[in-house]
Amino acid sequence: MAIIITDECINCGACEPECPNNAIYEAGVAWRWSDGTALTDDSEQAPVSDEFYYIVTDKCTECQGFHEEPQCAAVCPVDCCLPDEDHVETEEELLAKKARLHGE
Repeated sequence: MAIIITDECINCGACEPECPNNAIYEAGVAWRWSDGTALTDDSEQAPVSDEFYYIVTDKCTECQGFHEEPQCAAVCPVDCCLPDEDHVETEEELLAKKARLHGE
């Protein structure tokens, strides 16, 4: 299951540098598949949120294969990085996503 940043976010930015997939972006900032991955698609994608930091679901692996727990949730001072019930994935699916993102 991917992680989602709720509207409780205070826009501190603590989570962004912790993401091994570069799946976290500042509010209003466009994202790219190529950001922090081995993918070559450099086209800008529309921001998911204009109000607070956001996580690109298709780039989030819950830190599987990198860390024991999602690092965004571990560093969030207001506990707004939560499991996204709308995007449930198994550990195997998350590891396969990691491999695809990083060319493994």
